[in-house]
Amino acid sequence: MTSLRSHSAEETMRFGNTFALSLKRGDVVAFIGELGSGKTHFISGVCAGLGAHGHISSPTFTIINEYPADGFSVVHIDLYRIVSRADFAELGIGEYFNDRSICLIEWGERIIDYLPDEYVKVKLTYGAEDSERLITIDQVLRESKKASGVVA
Repeated sequence: MTSLRSHSAEETMRFGNTFALSLKRGDVVAFIGELGSGKTHFISGVCAGLGAHGHISSPTFTIINEYPADGFSVVHIDLYRIVSRADFAELGIGEYFNDRSICLIEWGERIIDYLPDEYVKVKLTYGAEDSERLITIDQVLRESKKASGVVA
């Protein structure tokens, strides 16, 4: 587990940029945190670090933004407006879980059961000061994969 403490939106974006260096094609990252906790700032930094082309914004109303990068796509998914599992199923988000993209999912806790057995969880929470954010990054490997002896 990695723990970070950010004191500004710019610092949160820099952390995201650095975090991007750890990602590879096929990775799925679930972002968890309250409204305004810095998920989109972190993701903007990740997209910059991955070399994604285009204006990076939260797809709150469009739900999915896809940004081309060098040889792959960065898929930014925002599930804030998704209220049911049926809505999620209709979107076909699982089709983006492949080796041609890196998926960054805001409000990832809403679909935790649908995520691949291996994913990265980034949790952002408010700190003691208004601009402070606490960021924890965990690699998740569910029991089904551990039991099969497959380790990444």
